[in-house]
Amino acid sequence: MTTNHELATFAGGCFWCMVKPFDEQPGIEKVVSGYTGGHTEHPTYKEVCSETTGHYEAVQITFDPAVFPYEKLLELYWQQIDPTDAGGQFADRGDSYRTAIFYHNDEQKELAEKSKQLLADSGRFKDPIVTDILPAKPFYEAEEYHQHYYKKNAFRYSMYRNGSGRAKFIKENWRNFDLDKELKERLTPVQYEVTQNDATEPPFRNEFWNHTEEGIYVDIVSGEPLFSSKDKYDAGCGWPSFTKPLKVEHVKENMDVSHNMVRTEVRSKDANSHLGHVFDDGPGPNGLRYCINSAALRFIPKQDLEKEGYGEFVSLFE
Repeated sequence: MTTNHELATFAGGCFWCMVKPFDEQPGIEKVVSGYTGGHTEHPTYKEVCSETTGHYEAVQITFDPAVFPYEKLLELYWQQIDPTDAGGQFADRGDSYRTAIFYHNDEQKELAEKSKQLLADSGRFKDPIVTDILPAKPFYEAEEYHQHYYKKNAFRYSMYRNGSGRAKFIKENWRNFDLDKELKERLTPVQYEVTQNDATEPPFRNEFWNHTEEGIYVDIVSGEPLFSSKDKYDAGCGWPSFTKPLKVEHVKENMDVSHNMVRTEVRSKDANSHLGHVFDDGPGPNGLRYCINSAALRFIPKQDLEKEGYGEFVSLFE
């Protein structure tokens, strides 16, 4: 570990679900799944699951505090768990699935205690916050097949995260309620349901499915530039379809196992709006079809790009 990096250790139930949220952040050098807090040296997964070792399933994060401070790690940690559950997490029961923050120095301890108190005072949960704050103990890396499980077994990970109840709990309890209220007032009902609740608008009965004007399409929530009319085509599906995003860094993809299907969901990077799905049956060299809900988009005509603050895209239409 380089001198400008620190360690953070969090137990949040099954460690399969605790890696991806941190892995995606800037300033995170690595995230390791493992066992800590118990009395058995170098335990196996089977031993930890037997509840005889005293260990928690946990993740240990190597991070650069100048880029992603410990306070932000704590904030992100709380948003992955049910901090009121003393008996495990979601479908996983037992001491090894309890939640805990393991601090590595006095500053981390102080910040963790402050963060816990702020959460308790926020009124977000009616029950007490029971997550322990404990001194760090030896951390033992889990078996290799547990490391970055969400990448190695994306389908099973997605099924497990949804089936355990974690995904539903996070969506219902960790949304920004002030922003949610503002969006309900600003967006139409269909725009809200699509972007915030992953709904799908009817085909052929939406604003942009057969729209041909030149310009760009931005996130209805945040204004992030997403797609260009230059890459739009008629796929015959009844929704606006594009061969590629304007900038790949403005969209992110998740496995979607809803409705008894396996699909790749597309969301906006900053606002986390649900946009639609991407399929591999499109034209062009990459063969992709971004099938997007009109309700997730706002159109900026080419003549208004400069005025609306999207001047960098004017050259696309010259």
